[in-house]
Amino acid sequence: MKNTKLDAKVLPILEEKITLIRTDEGGIYLVGPVNLPVNLYGETIKMKWYCWLNCKEVTEDFEKIIDKLTDLNLAEMQQSSVLVYGDFEHEDDAIIRMHSICHTGDIFGSKRCDCGYQLKESMKRIVEHGTGALFYLANHEGRGIGLFSKAMAYILQENGYDTVDANYALGFVNDSRNYDDAIHVLKALRTKPVSLVTNNPKKLEALKDAGLELLSRKPIWGDVSEYNRNYLETKIQRSGHISEDGTCCND
Repeated sequence: MKNTKLDAKVLPILEEKITLIRTDEGGIYLVGPVNLPVNLYGETIKMKWYCWLNCKEVTEDFEKIIDKLTDLNLAEMQQSSVLVYGDFEHEDDAIIRMHSICHTGDIFGSKRCDCGYQLKESMKRIVEHGTGALFYLANHEGRGIGLFSKAMAYILQENGYDTVDANYALGFVNDSRNYDDAIHVLKALRTKPVSLVTNNPKKLEALKDAGLELLSRKPIWGDVSEYNRNYLETKIQRSGHISEDGTCCND
């Protein structure tokens, strides 16, 4: 049963940790930072964690927003978040990764893709660099087709389809991911230029189109095996990803 009244002690605590980011479509409510000690390759790293919620309603009456959360059933909805290390706001040189959620790769350690490797490698690079942020983006599973559709796409791939054709066969485009919300949050957390860890030119274009200044692009290839070799080659040949030698191809 829903608790109809917010505890008077709760709101002052939460208000200090909630930021409203106004957008053309409504508002993004960013909560954090939360202290988050992370196990990274056996070492405990102290990071700061934020999560955000996109709403059409725009208000600085945060009690009103909090009161509606139990009606939204957020456990059935994906929310994105960002993991921050070091003095991300003020340092001149920071690196970021816009990482799309991958249930199979990030959680189960699937070797059919390189997502799990890219997630941990990006976190490692951010820590070694001294400051940066990893944006973990919901609703990006399977380049935007969702987990159930991704499972069907995998079945098609086991029957001769590549990643792109499997998506097409199910009625999807090759890549429907959107980075607008993440960019709004990035701008709220930092105004200085960043370096982007990616092989995907579309991510570079999204940041540049939003008026963000980029210091550099940092490639992230690795963990190549018999299980993902065709997948990685398709990324380059058909999705336009930049290869290790800096070249790029398109369908």
